[in-house]
Formats: sequence, C-alpha cells, structure tokens
Amino acid sequence: MKKLDKLILKSYLGPLILTFAIVMFILLMQFVWKYIDDFVGKGLDWFLIIELMFYVSVTLVPMALPLAILLASIMTFGNLSEHYELTAIKSAGMSLQRVMKPLIVVTIFMAIGAFLFSNYVLPVANLKMGTLLFDITHQKPSLDLKEGVFYNGIQDFTIKIARKDAKKNILYNILIYDHTQRQGNNKIVIAKEGIMKMSNDKSFLFITLKDGHSYEDIISDHNKGLKPFTRSSFKEETIVMDMRDFKMIRSDESLFKDNYQMMNIFQLSREIDTLYKDDNERQSAINLQVIKNYNLFSDSLKTPQADSISSAIINNKHWLDAYSTEEKNRIFESALNLARTNQSYVNINAVSLKNSNSTRNRYLIEWHKKFTLSFACLVLFFIGAPLGAIIRKGGIGMPAVASVCFFLIFHVLSITGEKSAKEGVWEAWQGAWLASMVMLPLGIFLTYKATRDSALFDTSTYKELFKKLFRKKTDAPALPMP
Repeated sequence: MKKLDKLILKSYLGPLILTFAIVMFILLMQFVWKYIDDFVGKGLDWFLIIELMFYVSVTLVPMALPLAILLASIMTFGNLSEHYELTAIKSAGMSLQRVMKPLIVVTIFMAIGAFLFSNYVLPVANLKMGTLLFDITHQKPSLDLKEGVFYNGIQDFTIKIARKDAKKNILYNILIYDHTQRQGNNKIVIAKEGIMKMSNDKSFLFITLKDGHSYEDIISDHNKGLKPFTRSSFKEETIVMDMRDFKMIRSDESLFKDNYQMMNIFQLSREIDTLYKDDNERQSAINLQVIKNYNLFSDSLKTPQADSISSAIINNKHWLDAYSTEEKNRIFESALNLARTNQSYVNINAVSLKNSNSTRNRYLIEWHKKFTLSFACLVLFFIGAPLGAIIRKGGIGMPAVASVCFFLIFHVLSITGEKSAKEGVWEAWQGAWLASMVMLPLGIFLTYKATRDSALFDTSTYKELFKKLFRKKTDAPALPMP
C-alpha cells in the first residue's frame, strides 16, 4: 500500500468512526426521549436498560451508517482541499479518482458488510428489541405510595397513607380497603403505623400493621335485610399482598418472529410467495362463488315454461314473455337480491385483498431494503467525497450542515417512497429505490464537477457572471430617435 493511500485512509477512518458514534448517540437519545414515559417509575434494573439500549443501537445502524459515510467523506476531502493537500496531489499528476480509489474500496467492503448486517444481524436485533420493548411498555409501574393519595395499583387493595419514612419503609396513619372477597368495600383496616417488607423473590409484599382496627360487613343470604358488621382491634397484624403482576415477564420471541422486520431475505421471499399464492386462491374462490350464485339463479328459472321460452326466442320475442307478470316480478326481485349479494360479497373480499396487498408490499419493501442500504452507502459516498473537494471546507461545521441537508433529502425521499408503496400508489421496488435513484445522478454530477475542478459553490464566480450580464445590458446600443 502506498503512502498516499495510507494518508487518505487515515484521514477518512478517524472522522468515520467519530461521526458514526455521534450520530448513533443522537439517534439513541431520540429513542430514549420517545419512550421515557414508558421507562420511568417501573423499577427497571440497569442490566435490562443496557440490554435494551444495545439492541436499539443495532437497529439504528441502517440510519447512522449512510449519514456517517456522507459526513466523513465531506470532512476528509474538505480538509484535504482546505490545506491544499489535494491541490498538491493533483499537481503531481494524480486525478481525483486516484485519490478516491482506496476509499472506494473501503466503501464497497462496508456496503457488502451492510448487506450482511441487514440480512443476518438486523432481523435478530429487531426481534429482541421489539420483544423487550413490548414487555417494558406493558409492565406495571413499581409500587409508589404517595402521602394523602389513594393507591389502587395492587390488585384487590386500595391504600392511603398520611406520611411515610422512605428510608425505614415505615408508613403512618394507614387506611386499607380490602377487596379480596370481591364484595365491594366490605372490609376496612385502619392502623397508626406499619412496616413494608418485600419477599426475597419480590413476589409478595408484607405490611405489618400496629395499633389498628378492622371493620367488616357480614354479607350473607340469611341476614334478611340486616347489615351487621364486626369490629376488631389488634396490636399487630400482617397483610400479604400479591406483587407478581409487578414483575416483568419476558414474552416468547416466537410470538413476534412473523413480523416483516424480523426476517432475513430468504424468509421474506418465502413469505411473499405464500402471500401471492393466498391472494390468487382467494381471488379464484371469489370468482367461483359469484359464478355459483349465478348458476343457482339460472337453475331457479328452469320451470315447465322452458319450451315456451325457446319458442319465444325463436320467434324473436323476449324470453320473459313466457312468464306471467307475477313470475316476472319474482324473477326481477331474485335478480336484484343476487346482485346485492354478489356486490356485498365482492366488496368485503376487496377490502380483505387490499389489506393483504398492503401487507405483501411491506414484505416486498423490506426485501428491497436489504439491498438499498448497501447502495445508499455507495451513493452518499460519491456525493460526499466530491462535495468536500468542491466546498474546500474541513472541520465539522460546513460539512455537517451540507451532510445533514443531503441526508434529510435522502431520508424524506425514502419515507415518501415507502409510504407510497405501502398504500399501493407505486410498486414496492419503486418506493424502496426512489431515494437512491434520485441521489445517484446527483453523485455522478458532483463527481464530474469535482474532477474538472469546477467552482460550483464559489460565490465570486456567480458574481462575475451577474456583472457580465448586467454590463451587456448597460452597454447595449440605444435605439435611434425617430
């Protein structure tokens, strides 16, 4: 490997790793802020949070990698141009394509790695992240007794306390409504203080009450309208509350494995073929049912007047003339009922087929996205590298602004294409490849301009152009006076 190639690679890999880490951090923080309400107050341990963040980070790679390649390529060639290193290399007889050659090889390897990552790693990460996120969002908040507020988060109990000592887990002036008998507020427990203690496996909560009273209505079929109750006092009493609903239960991952985001390219292909086959069978079944309904109607017209119908047809008369007025009305009513039945049947199945087509489009889009990620890495590199050579600005200021603008255009086009494809406006491949196909000509154009050392973003060039245009208008000869 030549020294020039080592210099270019060293200038590129550092910003690539740095920008990739920054973009991943920003996207990860966006995810955290989106689900912060589902995380707070549930007593999640750090290992669980770290596990979720790891899976989320893996799923964010398809968005972070193209942006990091774009930003790093702009920074690399912007730094080389700003410090006249690129000019010195060109003066030695080397073209821009020769300078880009080692980075093109690296980008091709990254594109291949992106495809393998998208096909084998990303579906597993989506499955584990989706399952874990579902379990966390559906978990009950942890026990949080607030002073002066009724708490009914524990099944079959409603608790109110006047004051609590969080350090010692001591509660004061406790009021508990016991609904374990499922007969309303028939039992009330009042105590001056109590101590909370959780079992070792955190499945049960023990509240030891001191100096209290218990009031309970005696509900029985033999009371005959009377409402007796009992009152008892105690020095110490322990109430056991079931806390198993507060423990997070990990769901079976197989429940989510049929989602299109959890499949590799081979599984997607098999599922797409299955969906196509099911839709064709359903359409055939619809056609057969409509034909069957029509045949039943036709069979109902086969009456003893068949000879009269044939005679009417031979004599160029309408075949209904063989029937009486009452029979004609019956035939018309049956025909209308048949038309309404078929219309209703077809409309219902049309909605079902539309939903099935939308589902199939999602699988098709995901199939194409396995390839678009790799292609996007190449396209954005061929936008960033020549763009950095043209703007001649290094650092992270101007390159960051330029890369964000181009990536926003790319991302908006991707979302628009996918949404249009899911709704059936476009074909799946058109929606999936829209952004790449739009940005590809731009990359070719910028590479061409950078090769020819075009001052594409030089404001002085455009100022001179405008001056020449206005000068020509000013120097134009005056029209002769009549």
